[in-house]
Amino acid sequence: MAADIRFDGRVAIVTGAGIGLGRSHALGLAARGAKIVVNDLGVSRDGTGSTSDASEAVVEEIKAMGGEAMAHGADVSDEAGVKDMVAQAMDAWGRIDICVNNAGILMDKTFAKMDMSAFRKVVDVHLIGSANVAHACWPIMREQQYGRIVFTSSSSGLYGNFGQANYGAAKAAMMGLMNVLHLEGARDNIRVNTLAPTAVTRMTEELFPPEAAEMLAPETITPGLLYLVSEDAPSHVIMGAGGGSFAQTRVYETQGITLTDDENTPEVVAAQFDQLTDASGQTEMPDAFSQTKKYALNAAKARGLTLDW
Repeated sequence: MAADIRFDGRVAIVTGAGIGLGRSHALGLAARGAKIVVNDLGVSRDGTGSTSDASEAVVEEIKAMGGEAMAHGADVSDEAGVKDMVAQAMDAWGRIDICVNNAGILMDKTFAKMDMSAFRKVVDVHLIGSANVAHACWPIMREQQYGRIVFTSSSSGLYGNFGQANYGAAKAAMMGLMNVLHLEGARDNIRVNTLAPTAVTRMTEELFPPEAAEMLAPETITPGLLYLVSEDAPSHVIMGAGGGSFAQTRVYETQGITLTDDENTPEVVAAQFDQLTDASGQTEMPDAFSQTKKYALNAAKARGLTLDW
């Protein structure tokens, strides 16, 4: 068995931590020694209204177990509010080690019926909000030479879900943000991962039969999150989680085809599409330049040339 995962002396910000997954993550981190900033704007599922009751209740739960916590009601899409939250954490504890980006809202409609203001609002909370919090913590983590960041994606973004164009687009963007920050944070021991959870929460409860609530409770997901923000965490991992099941989602690229000169036409692409999509020999790309390098080498080989790469 691996050694116990602890967070003694660590400080964590958990957004959307008043209820559901965020609350579970905050309590899980606190139970293992972390000091917690419980961030929650206290809005309804569609982002309307505001109350601090939920976040304050979680703070009291943490204090009752002997832990340390503070509440902050920043709207994560508001950069100034996020900076204030980070400043308060630094004033209280002098460091920030863990950033769990969990806050989110839903404004579901089919794309044809969706107002673009609803599209922007959901993207603002999920994507811009996650970027705001990570960006405010980034210089602190670089100075410390230590940081653990998790973005929250969803199967709606990774695979698609009817009526969730805004939510799906924002959640797919978590992968792109992780990909870049993983590369930029590596030299400073900042590890960046993505969690793609499936749980019965306030945001999803009408999608599941009542008997699924216990099996897909948020608490079945939090162990995976705790590993992703631990000292020995990996980086650049998309972890799917739900009901005690954990898996990794990966993006692969097929070996593909290379067309040159007069052969490079849409008709030949169509004729060779089965070969283009053949999964034999497919590989992961560690970064964007790896794809560029692959295509350049393929083009050179097709022309009988050699590139010194």
